[in-house]
Amino acid sequence: MLDVEDHPLLALHAFTATLPARLAACPVTPAITARLAPDTVPLHASDAQLQRAVRDLLRHGGFSPSGRSKPSCEYLVRAVATGALPSINLAVDACNAVSLHMALPISVVDLDRAKSPLRVAVAAKGARYVFNAAGQEIDVGGLLSLHDADGPCAGPVKDSHRTKTHGDTTRLLAVVWTPRAWSSHGDAARRAYEDLLRDAGATITTVADGR
Repeated sequence: MLDVEDHPLLALHAFTATLPARLAACPVTPAITARLAPDTVPLHASDAQLQRAVRDLLRHGGFSPSGRSKPSCEYLVRAVATGALPSINLAVDACNAVSLHMALPISVVDLDRAKSPLRVAVAAKGARYVFNAAGQEIDVGGLLSLHDADGPCAGPVKDSHRTKTHGDTTRLLAVVWTPRAWSSHGDAARRAYEDLLRDAGATITTVADGR
């Protein structure tokens, strides 16, 4: 259900989850909340080699991962430390908790909003999408991205607004954007995210394990 274009620096890890109820009715578990507390110490955020590998992965296709276009996991470190990261929902909060501590960008999309076929590839030059309700856009040209039938819809910087999870979400796809040299680390991140959702009653299917 997910085609992955060959890439010399990528080891993709991904899974689907079917929730026990609509997302709005799935409470965020205490285990997730604890991992996002302002006084938490991110486990791998200070690993300079990992941070460099993630940025090199994003940079490979010509994208510039800096400023407002830095990897999403880097944004989380400051947001959590300053208390500026609000709780969104079970799926997003679990994603943020794992991304924060494993220092890997992770995307999560609503499978019923994304249109098959789904593939992972470097976005074409000039590709853009709206990433929030205010209508702001990000230029993802040259960036590794999840594509559906309508074009890029998620990536390691920001996910698109049109495929984001919402209160009625019952099925989701999560993608852990992992540098190939850190594949085992990405596997651990995927498993951690799967476990957090499984503990909340979700049914999990792994669809990419870095190979």
